[in-house]
Amino acid sequence: MNGNWRTWVLVGLSFAVVIAAIYFPVLQRRVKTTAKIPQPTEEQARRELTQAVAQSPLDPVVKTKLFWTSSEDESALAPVTIELALSKDPVLRAKQVLNTLLAGPVDSDLRTLPPDAALLAFYILPDGTAVADFSEALATSTPSGIQSEQMAVDSIARTLESNVPQVKRLKILIHGQELDTLAGHVDLTQIFVVDSKAARRGAITLDLPARLALPPASTAATPNSSVVKESRR
Repeated sequence: MNGNWRTWVLVGLSFAVVIAAIYFPVLQRRVKTTAKIPQPTEEQARRELTQAVAQSPLDPVVKTKLFWTSSEDESALAPVTIELALSKDPVLRAKQVLNTLLAGPVDSDLRTLPPDAALLAFYILPDGTAVADFSEALATSTPSGIQSEQMAVDSIARTLESNVPQVKRLKILIHGQELDTLAGHVDLTQIFVVDSKAARRGAITLDLPARLALPPASTAATPNSSVVKESRR
């Protein structure tokens, strides 16, 4: 019995060696082939990042500053300059830069906004107050904490300040509603400074407009609707 057991073990080992000898060269060739596939460069990754943003062939390509987490200091923001075709219309331009900001940086560890968050609507009031309406994921997926929440808001504000000079102040809505906080700490009932230079000069105030209302769908879809009127009482 012991002799038969040893025989079967030897046969099994021999069979395994034969199989390994056959498939090892095949596996080795596949590994070499995979290694030869060129990995995308950082610039290629950035181009792929911006392809999803709606653009017009007539939009000029300009250097655009987007603010994500600094690679040297995770508690601070740092501007990243990319070339992006941006509309001259401030509302469309703001949507383009914010959608790119939401898409995130090449290094996903440096993103400031949740990957599943989306910009639902954006418009600018006559006094320069921008209203950005985000999906619920901005509130539910942003890590709860003063630093993470403040960096999320600041990245939006600083990106708008650098690319859309018509925006002076910012009001953030979540799915069309005003929330008390973003994720438990940063107050979303307030209005945020975008034009920091004007704020230092005292040229803008942080008083909320009398009423904020999303524009009708027909107005929001109009390319030149850079300014909409506040709804009447």
